[in-house]
Amino acid sequence: MIDHIGIGAGDFEASRRFYEAALAPLGMTVMMEITPEMSGGYHGLGLGKDGKPFFWLSSGGARGSGMHVAFAAATRAEVDAFYAAAMAAGGRDNGAPGIRAHYHPNYYGAFVLDPDGINVEAVCHKPE
Repeated sequence: MIDHIGIGAGDFEASRRFYEAALAPLGMTVMMEITPEMSGGYHGLGLGKDGKPFFWLSSGGARGSGMHVAFAAATRAEVDAFYAAAMAAGGRDNGAPGIRAHYHPNYYGAFVLDPDGINVEAVCHKPE
C-alpha cells in the first residue's frame, strides 16, 4: 500500500495552479504546505482529501521524466471534470476521457500532461 507520492516541479507556482485546478473535481485540496521559511529551502504542497495529504508537489526541479500518476475518481463525470479542469489549467491532452477496454471493460480514464510533461490520469473503474 502506498502512503503518499511526491513529484518535483520545474515551475512550482505553475504546477501548483495546475494541480489545484485539475484535482479539485476529484475532491482533492491542499491539506498542508511546507514553506521555504519553515524548512530552510524546500517548498512542499500536500494535496489530498479526508484530512490526509497523499500527493506532494515540491520545488527543486522537474524529476518526473517518464513518470505516470493515476488518481481514483468515484464517477465517470469526475474523470470528465478532471480532464476539463486540467486542460483549462494549462495541461496538454494525452488521451481524452473514454473507455480503455484493453485494461478492462469498465476502465474509464483521461490523461493529461502537467507543466513538466508528467502523465497524469484520472480513472474510474465502475460501470456507468
